Amino acid sequence: MGERALRQGIVEIGLEMYRRDFISGSAGNISVRLPDGNLLITPSGINKGKLTPDDLLIIDLDGNCLNGDATCRPSSELPMHLEVYRQRADVGAVIHAHPITCVALSLAGISLQDSYIPEALVMLGPVPTTPYATPSSTENRDAIAGLIAGHDAIILAHHGSLTVGRDLDEAYARLEILEHTAKTVALAFQMGAPRSLEPKAVEKLLEMRHQMGLARGEENPLALRIAAEVERVTLDLDALQW
Repeated sequence: MGERALRQGIVEIGLEMYRRDFISGSAGNISVRLPDGNLLITPSGINKGKLTPDDLLIIDLDGNCLNGDATCRPSSELPMHLEVYRQRADVGAVIHAHPITCVALSLAGISLQDSYIPEALVMLGPVPTTPYATPSSTENRDAIAGLIAGHDAIILAHHGSLTVGRDLDEAYARLEILEHTAKTVALAFQMGAPRSLEPKAVEKLLEMRHQMGLARGEENPLALRIAAEVERVTLDLDALQW
């Protein structure tokens, strides 16, 4: 896909994110990998529901602006985007959003690392939650650095979400699925204690995910169980600090 089409695609996705309350104000950011290896990314401080194709900036993988404009101000979350592309050659697009239910679950200490919905596990893989990191800082980059190699969707505690894909459509579809899953889980918790999937069911679904070519990271059942335990301990430590 050429640069002009990619610019238009980002504009359309930004508008859809704004309309669906995945972002508000100037929050959120979107990037795609261009055919030449450079990145196209949303600028800082602009409402993503009001973008035009010419608002988007071209950045190299060192974070340098290639637009030739001294006022070039890429998204403040650029370090997080660069970390994804550095680790994942298969990723062609990155979306950072502030989906309401995902954030609410992180505030309540409810993790989507536990698997509840089969289709979500197949399409997203397990979804970890990072420890809290200051928005618009390199802390967010550091928070996802140890997770992004094996995950296509991550919740940023108290903050938002990060979804990636081979292209913009896949990254956005994962955002939709992530928030839909979060809404379902949140509703289930209001009704009582939801039952997560049994380990054998999880392994079968992850195998299905691999067979469908959707798992391009380093997922395996043992690694996932270790990651879940690390996250549980982190949440327990956070609770003790409060």
